[in-house]
Amino acid sequence: MAAERIWLDVPFAEKDEAKKGGARWDPSAGRWYAPRPGMAGLERWAAAPDVPDLLPGEDRDLGNGLFVDLVPQTCWFTNVRSCVDRRDWERLRRMITRRAGRRCEVCGAGEDRERRRLLEAHERWAYDERARVQTLKRLICLCTDCHTVTHYGYARVRGVEAQAFAHLVEVTGMTEARARQHVRTAFAVWERRSRVAWELDLGILTGAGIRLAPPPGADVRAEVSERTLRSAGRPPAPRRHTGRPPAAGRS
Repeated sequence: MAAERIWLDVPFAEKDEAKKGGARWDPSAGRWYAPRPGMAGLERWAAAPDVPDLLPGEDRDLGNGLFVDLVPQTCWFTNVRSCVDRRDWERLRRMITRRAGRRCEVCGAGEDRERRRLLEAHERWAYDERARVQTLKRLICLCTDCHTVTHYGYARVRGVEAQAFAHLVEVTGMTEARARQHVRTAFAVWERRSRVAWELDLGILTGAGIRLAPPPGADVRAEVSERTLRSAGRPPAPRRHTGRPPAAGRS
């Protein structure tokens, strides 16, 4: 009888270090493990308890299906992963993919590294425009293709808008005309929300015992987005807009 796995919580950025220490990768579980007990070099990655499949206050029905889900400019490039302790992010990522059966929750696709299709976590937010609070309400497992559609503006920045549009039409069954109207409407909502400096509410994570770094303020988030866009070879968009926005960032 095979010995039970001694699972580890290894952040992606530390995988090479863990491998040097003797950790092994289980592709079926998508997780690192120690091949035997008592390996001192791997103790720092000893596994913490699993995150519950339903986060406290999470709305698993919010934002079903595939749609363009643009992040306000004041929150560009500041996602849940950047606000969570590295090891806790590994626990959270593992829960998200496990409860989805290691399939995209929208199109049902599995991971295919040869096609560069991964399984990724995406945030669904609720926006209280009066209080100017952006509340995390759900975490969903998406394949790379569906995730690219949700961050349609960033797809433009990366030069893959045509592929994102084709995937939107294929998965939703929209006509091209209806899909183009959907994209225009999403950008109009994004433009309005981008005029607001949102505060982030990540209570569904802290309620599950996830350790957070303090979310960066709106001004800091805007600076991060500008630096990231410059590194991608694109000038940053203006802080306020009067016409059609040129792009929208990725959380």
